[in-house]
Amino acid sequence: MVKRSCPSCGPEPGGEEKKGRGNPISFQLFPPELVEHIVSFLPVRDVVALGQTCHYFHEVCDAEGVWRRICRRLSPRLREQGSGVRPWKRAAILNYTKGLYFQAFGGRRRCLSKSVAPLLAHGYRRFLPTKDHVFILDYVGTLFFLKNALVSSTLGQIQWKRACRYVVLCRGAKDFASDPRCDTVYRKYLYVLATREQPGVVGTTGSRACDCVEVYLQSSGQRVFKMTFHHSMSFKQIVLVGQETQRALLLLTEEGKIYSLVVNETQLDQPRSYTVQLALRKVSRCLPHLRVACMASNQSSTLYITDQGGVYFEVHTPGVYRDLFGTLQAFDPLDQQMPLALSLPAKILFCALGYNHLGLVDEFGRIFMQGNNRYGQLGTGDKMDRGEPTQVHYLQCPIALWCGLNHSLVLSQGSDFSKELLGCGCGAGGRLPGWPKGSASFVKLHIKVPLCACSLCSTRECLYMLSSHDIEHNPSYRDLPASRVVGTPEPSLGAGAPQDPGGAARACEEYLSQIHSCPTLQDRMEKMKEIVGWMPLMAAQKDFFWEALDMLQRAAGGGGPGPPPPES
Repeated sequence: MVKRSCPSCGPEPGGEEKKGRGNPISFQLFPPELVEHIVSFLPVRDVVALGQTCHYFHEVCDAEGVWRRICRRLSPRLREQGSGVRPWKRAAILNYTKGLYFQAFGGRRRCLSKSVAPLLAHGYRRFLPTKDHVFILDYVGTLFFLKNALVSSTLGQIQWKRACRYVVLCRGAKDFASDPRCDTVYRKYLYVLATREQPGVVGTTGSRACDCVEVYLQSSGQRVFKMTFHHSMSFKQIVLVGQETQRALLLLTEEGKIYSLVVNETQLDQPRSYTVQLALRKVSRCLPHLRVACMASNQSSTLYITDQGGVYFEVHTPGVYRDLFGTLQAFDPLDQQMPLALSLPAKILFCALGYNHLGLVDEFGRIFMQGNNRYGQLGTGDKMDRGEPTQVHYLQCPIALWCGLNHSLVLSQGSDFSKELLGCGCGAGGRLPGWPKGSASFVKLHIKVPLCACSLCSTRECLYMLSSHDIEHNPSYRDLPASRVVGTPEPSLGAGAPQDPGGAARACEEYLSQIHSCPTLQDRMEKMKEIVGWMPLMAAQKDFFWEALDMLQRAAGGGGPGPPPPES
């Protein structure tokens, strides 16, 4: 009989009364190497659970030797453990949690499916769906080409399957981009920022590593164009902006400077060689003290986030400028690259940029939306445009944010660590599963979310979610100081009754007013379901209320069974 005996746990209760079972042997009598070897055969989920039982097993399950064996079991072809403070544990968890999930909006089967998992991939860092296929970049710079293909089902039928085969497109990739429009039909080419070894100049020995941009056809993966930069310039991100004939490539250096060059995308497939001019972008020329941390773009605008959390905007067309800011007063058609600073109350961590609206997330986990709100894509509960960042008070601490043509998605995590997907805006074409009429507020979508989902993207045909957990890059939000909480009343002397922080009572009164204004019982039921999605409840509580409202609606004999309850 082998028994775990931890000094901090004390003797097992009632152990003296157990007769005839032999003397228990403590795990601590075994060599640590043997215990680590045994533990390494457990599934990752069980290793994590075992490490939470006591201090002894926490040290055993947290040892790098255990995670090295687990990593080599999960990814036998992985030769190096990667980087970081805990390289083997990080590599094992990256490969255990990696996955690309998708759900098609049309067809009979509307369930979550998983794509093929490349055996050579070391976790998933980011992905991009194009017109016909999906591209995935892992943590060691390998770019994979996931193809759609006709396959034979178990019943012998030929069916079209999404992302079911893969090949390695290239190695040494840092970043990649394609046409920034939401419609994947326009994504004909894939631009890959990579590092390549170039032969040395005449009279020198050896080679030098130089950054380059390689252009591939998304349909076949064939490289059609390549431009190489000087070895002294090192880039980390690439985004595209503009039309096909005047496609601007924006390149972010390691020092936080923005460079740009213009290519004619319609001539890339012609065999020719020419020189393009790489110039410093105006945001880096006019504001040389700024250090840009990341970029986002669409067809006619670009957004920059600095290392200090500031946000600067470039808008290139008057229509999008009017949608974003509500006026054309400061728009200069002769100087479209002039950066505009957004006034924000705190440091911005990440953003999402749609066609004519945007979303920002600050260091306190607050979500701010701005721009056109014709379909309710800002999630403010109405359809009024916002010319400045407006906080969505009932949502906080998102994992990911995505803005499309006329709808928005938020990936959030509940207090019980369950993930849920919220959406608002236009629901046509099934882009908001469970809400075909759309919603002016963020509501929970009827879709099962993977446990380790970290990013998402929506196209006209499909919703994609990337699963990957990096133990060293978790978004950490700060606690909002009490003095900056909107709606918190000032404490009064002698006030014995509990206060109402955040204006919850006023919000409930507004909800009752909206329900009372509905003309029929069915409309009131639908409005109540929508309000449940707005309220800051746990996932299980929202599921309970939605199921109860469906039961009441069916009992009232109106509207049929209604939409199915969301999966928890």
